Formats: sequence, C-alpha cells, structure tokens
Amino acid sequence: MTHAIIELIAQYGLLLVFLNVLVEQAGAPVPAVPTLVVAGALSSIGRLPLGAVVLSALVACLVADLAWYWAGRYYGAAVMRTLCRISLSPDSCVKQSELRFQRWRGRLLLIAKFVPGLSTVAPPLAGAMKLEPWVFAWMDAAGSLIWIGLVVGLGYAFAHQIDHVLLLLASAGTVAVECLVAALMAYVLVKWWQRRKLLLSLRLARITVDELHRLMQEDQTPVVVDVRSQASRLMDARIIPGALMVDLRGVEQQLEQVSIDREVVIYCSCPNEVSAAKAAKGLMVLGYRRVRPLLGGLDAWADAGYGVEHVVLQDDPAAQPGHVH
Repeated sequence: MTHAIIELIAQYGLLLVFLNVLVEQAGAPVPAVPTLVVAGALSSIGRLPLGAVVLSALVACLVADLAWYWAGRYYGAAVMRTLCRISLSPDSCVKQSELRFQRWRGRLLLIAKFVPGLSTVAPPLAGAMKLEPWVFAWMDAAGSLIWIGLVVGLGYAFAHQIDHVLLLLASAGTVAVECLVAALMAYVLVKWWQRRKLLLSLRLARITVDELHRLMQEDQTPVVVDVRSQASRLMDARIIPGALMVDLRGVEQQLEQVSIDREVVIYCSCPNEVSAAKAAKGLMVLGYRRVRPLLGGLDAWADAGYGVEHVVLQDDPAAQPGHVH
C-alpha cells in the first residue's frame, strides 16, 4: 500500500497535486497536505521536478481562490450566507473571519491557508469587501506560496521519514480510518447539538416579520437591534428602519440604557437567527423580559416587502451608528 501511494503520486504527480489542491481550495473536505508532503519527498530524490510541483499547487490555489473572490465581489452577502449555511460552525466561522478581515484586510490572506475554515472563507470575503483585484492576487499568491513552500519543504527535508510514516498508517489498517471517521462524526454531532439546544431554548420566543411590522405601527414601538458584524453591514447596507446597530460581543453593555421592561427585537442575517438568538439569551439572563429574535432576520423582513433604510458606513469597526426610539 505504501509503495502504491508513492508510485501513484510519482506517475501522476503534477496532475494529482493540481487537482487535489484545486478541490480542497474550492471547499471540499479533501486535504491536500499529504499529497504535497509526498510530492516534496519525491522531488528530493528526483522523481518529480520541485519547481513544477510548487507551480502546479500555486496555479490551483489561484484558480480556486480567484473564482471565490469574483463570486464574493459580484454576489457579496449571498455567497457569504451560503458559506455560513454549509459551515460546521456557521455562527462563528464566517463572523470571526469578517472581524479578522476588518482588522488585517489583505494581509489576512498571508496566513489564511494555515487557519482551518479561513482558507475557503477569505477569498469570497475579500471580494465582498471590495479589496482591489491586484491586491488580492498578490496577497493570495504570496500566502499560497508560503503555505506550499512550507508543506512541500517538509516533505523535501524529511523524505526518508515519509515512507516510514506511510508504512505506519498502512499497518494501522482500518482501525486508524475508523478512529478518524468516529472523531469527525463526534465533532459534527457536538456542533449540531449545541446549536439545536440554543435554538430550542428560544424557539417559542421568536417574532415574525409581520408581528414586528404590526408592533412598529403602534404607539409602543419595540427597540429593534441589528447585531450583524460591521463587515456584514458593509456588504449589505440595508437595515430595518430605526434599528440600533450594536456589536454582538457587547450587546448587554450597549443596551444598558434600555429598560428591561421594553420590547426588544434582535435580528441578524445568519441561518436560524443564531447570532440574534445568542444575543437574546444573554439579555434574558440579565433580566430582560420581552426580548425576541426576528424569525428569518433581515432577509425575511425585506422579502416580505417591508421598507428598509440604507446606511453609509465607513470601513471602521468603531463606526457604529444607530439610535434608540
């Protein structure tokens, strides 16, 4: 088995490296690191040209990343919502990437390949945030080269140990594979249960867009709170009229002046209103009696035909305009 793997990579090396890296960078859970390590080892003994290995991997990265970049640039928030839905941790993966991008901008691409999840999210996020194409191309190419060089370099430097590692994996047989599959399934189940538990605790408390619209026509207008990240608002400048824009991480402090007896409606743009549900749960712990997430969030409000306002925001996390009725 060990020699069969090496011979396969040796025979179809450059094509295999290209396809494996391309598929991984496109978002499929097919790790390219083992292939690049073995390709580096084969380069050290002259079975594969080192420069061609690096070039094949680099081209694959750029093809996949540029496709994601242009998708993000043209379709912005829709692409990010799609990634949010397919992520194992959609309430944190994309949102945390948005926060990192606000701070680091294009420099984030230099380390994106080393951070699980960020490698796929960073290119469309850069496009959605309107990073200049030439800046993206240079930064992405530099980050890809750093990642490829390190991984291929490890294989090149430790070529004599690669065969031994593959032999150990082969001797472990199906037991190793079963353990890896079991660990992955356990991780997915834990994430699913955490989200389900949160949503179940707030399911009965959610408010529909029709109910919110009716309340807004009455004298006791509720306090409407937008807990999307600043990056999300830059990608989608719509807000529900009169909404107070706050940071999810400090929503309790920013609503200190709001009476705990006021009706509070919180919305976001993530699947299942996860961010809004988290904010609502935090306020409930503090004693707020009438706080509810908005079912369907901002998209449901707009899809129902209700009016929205468009705000002009600076690309600055400190800029958090808004007001309380």
